[in-house]
Amino acid sequence: MSNDVVIVSTARTPLAKSWRGGLNMTHGATLAGHAIQHAVERSKVDPNEIEDVLMGCALPEGSTGNDVARMGAIRAGLPVTVGGATINRFCSSGLQAIAMAAHHIAVDKVPVMVAGGVESISTVQANVNQNYFMEPWLAKHKPELYWSMLDTAETVAKRYDIKKEDMDEYGVRSQNLATQAREDGKLDDEIVPITTTMGVADKATGQLSSQEVTISQDEGIRPGTNLECVSKIRSAM
Repeated sequence: MSNDVVIVSTARTPLAKSWRGGLNMTHGATLAGHAIQHAVERSKVDPNEIEDVLMGCALPEGSTGNDVARMGAIRAGLPVTVGGATINRFCSSGLQAIAMAAHHIAVDKVPVMVAGGVESISTVQANVNQNYFMEPWLAKHKPELYWSMLDTAETVAKRYDIKKEDMDEYGVRSQNLATQAREDGKLDDEIVPITTTMGVADKATGQLSSQEVTISQDEGIRPGTNLECVSKIRSAM
């Protein structure tokens, strides 16, 4: 007899722009802890029943290193008896963490798991550790393991004959659907606003400062996006 696996609660921070967004100075453990805390509170589950916290992360170093899943659990106020493990499968890290959590419930019969993903491009990507980054044999025989996302995207586009026009149409449709969803309040229940410190650069002088901000909506949604404007954007490569 196997256990049924159900999602009883969800919560997330808003999605912010990298580098210039409202979360550009917020630590990964703070982000993870904020989402975990509210998801657990919403669930009405006794925190002492939580077996483990699994968080996916594509770049688990810097502010998202040090086992950010465990850091996030503690930051969320969970008991020290709750474990934590950070999962890396690059862009599918969060989904992998959720799949593994479901497996633990179904197979290992644990009562409650917390799973999700956390990323902070702004605080991590510019300072990624490049020491001994490439293994010589792999670099020679399987160089695509070290490709950037741009290289990967170009390969996928060529392999499946995906035209820029098709991607432009898809992007416009996605923006318009996201805009409508936000206007209809469909994102309100899943987003938990967060008050934090944001770094700001003066456009004229380049001087850096900081200010307290409250982020309550996804920053990447662009109302009024249309195909005419998007089609004029040059390709990255």
